[in-house]
Amino acid sequence: MSDKGTIAGFYFDVLRTLEEIGAPYMIIGGFGAVAYGSTRVTYDVDIVVDLREEHILALAEKYKPPRYYADPVQMRDSIRMGILFNLIDTERGEKVDLIPITMEPFYKRAFTRRIKRLIEDPSGREMEAWFARPEDIIVGKLMAWKEYPSSRHKEDITAILLFIYAGMDTELTASFDEEYVNQEALALGDEVFTLWGRLKESAKKAVSME
Repeated sequence: MSDKGTIAGFYFDVLRTLEEIGAPYMIIGGFGAVAYGSTRVTYDVDIVVDLREEHILALAEKYKPPRYYADPVQMRDSIRMGILFNLIDTERGEKVDLIPITMEPFYKRAFTRRIKRLIEDPSGREMEAWFARPEDIIVGKLMAWKEYPSSRHKEDITAILLFIYAGMDTELTASFDEEYVNQEALALGDEVFTLWGRLKESAKKAVSME
């Protein structure tokens, strides 16, 4: 999965292409958290995709060699095996990792709840893109923390909670399903559930003191 301080232009180019060809996708991970208040300067860039054959062919047609690498055989195999694959711009030296929806059952659930959010590319141009809801980004971060307890996952979760509890987006605050996250955290085990409880209480306390 990509990890960059400044999101590469090729990443946004791929997002626009996915929109143009009608390929269902969803941004998750650290960059997903940026849409809900995270200000971390480095973040993982993860795009979950649900590609059909016509989307695979369209991507291969759009990103032709020798400049680009977009192997339709690799895409089909990766979707079948549930492993990530990538598109490469050799001229810019940039790579975009795509995660098939078949990689993790959680992605299918989150996909049904995805929402459009406004983002800005490196040139300052705005576009709407599909993001996982804040609850699902939190759950994804808890899953990642269970696998590898990095502080960046806790920081992202805290940033999202502060964004929600402070009412930075009133519609999202009103619709935020905390009980859903509670249940998902509980299913991940006692250690994750305890962490989730601590992060919630800390964020609520911070907002109440403002």
